[in-house]
Amino acid sequence: MPTEGDYKYLKIHDLAIEDRPREKLISQGAATLSNAELLAILLGSGMQNMTSIDLAKQLLKAEDHHLSNLAKRSVQELTRYRGIGQAKAAIIASAMELSKRMERRQAVKPSIQDSRTAYELIKPYLASKLTEECWIMLVNRQSKLIKNYQVSKGGLAKTTVDPKVIFKVALEYHAHGIILAHNHPSGNPNPSAADIDMTTTILQGGKYLDIKVLDHLILTEEGYFSFCDHSLM
Repeated sequence: MPTEGDYKYLKIHDLAIEDRPREKLISQGAATLSNAELLAILLGSGMQNMTSIDLAKQLLKAEDHHLSNLAKRSVQELTRYRGIGQAKAAIIASAMELSKRMERRQAVKPSIQDSRTAYELIKPYLASKLTEECWIMLVNRQSKLIKNYQVSKGGLAKTTVDPKVIFKVALEYHAHGIILAHNHPSGNPNPSAADIDMTTTILQGGKYLDIKVLDHLILTEEGYFSFCDHSLM
C-alpha cells in the first residue's frame, strides 16, 4: 500500500485563486469558509489527483462531518487515513486541542445553583472522551467553582475511583463541597449499580469529613444524568 511519501502533493497555490482557502480567509474573513476549507488550510497540501480541499472533505466525511468526532482522534488514529501523515495529523490534533482549551478558558464560572450549571462547566472536560474518567468539581461556601480536577481515568466501560484521592484533593483546596462527574462513552447516561455504590461511599465519607457531596453527574455527548435531580442523594 502506498504511503504519504509516494504521492505527488498538490499545494493550495496550485488551485485557481478563487479556490484558494487561505486567500479567501484573508480577503473575506474566516467565518466565510466552510469546515473543509478551514481544514484544508491546516493540511496545506493534498495528494495525487486530490487537492487539500478534497482531502479535507474526505477526512470530514469519514468522521460523519462532525468536528467533535475529529477532535477525539489521536495522531496515530489520524495517520490511518490515506494522505494524512504524522505532520498533518499533528497539525490537526494541535488545532483541535487549542479549540478545546479556548472553550475551557472562556467558560464562565458562576455560582453552581443547579445540575445544568454544573454540567455546562464540566462538559468541555468530559463529554467527548473515548474512555471513562472521573472528575470532581470543587466549590466554596458561596457555591463558586474553585477547580475542576481529574481523579481517575479508566477504560471504555469503567474507571476505578479511590475516595481517599477525592477527599485529599478536596481538603487541599479547602473545598466546602464537591460534585462528582464522570462520563459514559457508551452514550447511556443511566447510572450502573457500581455508580450508585460509589456515590453512597463518597456521601458517607463526606459526612465524616464535613465536606458536602452536592451531586453526581453522568455525562454523555448528548446530555447528562443528575443523581440529585433524581432524588438519589
